[in-house]
Amino acid sequence: MQGNGPRNALVLVVDDDPDDQEMIIMAMEECKLPTRVIALTDGEELIDYLQDVSKAIPDMILLDINMPRMNGHEALKFIKEHEQYKTLPVVMLTTSKAQTDVIKSYQLGCNSFISKPLLYPTLVDLMNMLREYWVETVEHAEIQRIIDHHLTTGQ
Repeated sequence: MQGNGPRNALVLVVDDDPDDQEMIIMAMEECKLPTRVIALTDGEELIDYLQDVSKAIPDMILLDINMPRMNGHEALKFIKEHEQYKTLPVVMLTTSKAQTDVIKSYQLGCNSFISKPLLYPTLVDLMNMLREYWVETVEHAEIQRIIDHHLTTGQ
């Protein structure tokens, strides 16, 4: 299905490394696509954000694995176990290349597993690809609204 084209998407970047956060945000800004980015430092902040009904539902979550308090796998498990969040696209974006991390991430329900690129131009290309696919192509926001409606009204 074709999406509705460019729109002001909301992307959550969940990573405890402020340098990585900044590089990801800069790469997204360089894509020159209408995207709002919110940086969070760990899984607990992500869960707090999602459970705050005054906050907008993200179009995509970029989730690191190795973080303090609640790691990416724990946060992913929480997301995929809760009906109101489980359709959110979650991309594991991490320095890990360990097969155990890849396998566990997919078993927990991530949509993609990507090792962080070492070069900034490659990161920009990656952000363009992710944005084009998860925001402009895939129809998921409407599905989320339908699920929310059914959960709140029982219809």
